[in-house]
Amino acid sequence: MKIRTRKLVEGKSLFGGIWAYITATPENERFTVFDRIVTFVSRIAMFVVLAGVFITFYEVVMRYIFGSPTIWVNEMVLWLGAIIYMAAGAYTMQRRAHIRITAVYDIVSPKVRLFFDYVALVVIVIYAVLMLVGGVDVAWQALVTWERFGTVFDPPIPATMKPLVLIVTLAVAGLALNNLLVDWLGYGKPNTEDKAASEEDRT
Repeated sequence: MKIRTRKLVEGKSLFGGIWAYITATPENERFTVFDRIVTFVSRIAMFVVLAGVFITFYEVVMRYIFGSPTIWVNEMVLWLGAIIYMAAGAYTMQRRAHIRITAVYDIVSPKVRLFFDYVALVVIVIYAVLMLVGGVDVAWQALVTWERFGTVFDPPIPATMKPLVLIVTLAVAGLALNNLLVDWLGYGKPNTEDKAASEEDRT
């Protein structure tokens, strides 16, 4: 990863390097269009962290230097943090870095690993279906009524986050199926960028 990241940003401007990183292929051996979409969105969300840092710094300056605290920074940071958390869940699943008992998974045979992956897929799909059945009405009502947070700033955090939770849950379930197809059945496109970067670094 470090090799390819360096190759991506060499000779580019700050924003050119950032854009090259955001639009680069996922960092696994094979990938699908679904992988690319989730990686693209998740990498954008990484930079949302900076927005949260900047507005928090602004609040500190306004509150403790000018004595004029804002009414919107706390809720905005909460809102951005929730979005980042959702994107991180999908990104973690796409990277195969989700919670797994690796001490067991790594020592068993490939057939047992495949069985474990099937079990994990079934559990995730059941969870996603239950979340959808139990939460779609609540999320829809929050969206159509544009439910707000109930503070002075009153942002529409519930109206946006309740549907986003369901969307990300379905995306994670889709990624679980996607990963199984890519890892075990050979679906997807071979990642030539990582291979080319590694070969160029060796030369």
